Amino acid sequence: MAELALIISIVRNGWGDRVLEASCKAGSEGCTVMLGRGVGIHEHQRILGIPIEPEKEIVLSLTYPDKTEPVLEAIVQAGELDKPGTGIAFVVPVDRLVGVAHRCDEKCAG
Repeated sequence: MAELALIISIVRNGWGDRVLEASCKAGSEGCTVMLGRGVGIHEHQRILGIPIEPEKEIVLSLTYPDKTEPVLEAIVQAGELDKPGTGIAFVVPVDRLVGVAHRCDEKCAG
């Protein structure tokens, strides 16, 4: 199987589409945006003394090894992840992949 990586980006609400577009333009094989909630160390928002959990968008970007760094760099730039409190991104290896028969041979399933 060709080695694959999954870049998981957690960005501010409303920024998922721009991160998705940048990821695809940089060579990601596919992207998904999901909604989430959470608080980082730079986010301590309250309304009337009640702590709130800011909404986030989670972008999943599947890449091949030769595209992982360019895609990650595009994500950092599009999401402004080099600034505190704007989000995070990290890369995890993909051991198995199914459901993309149009892009790989029978080795993809492991």
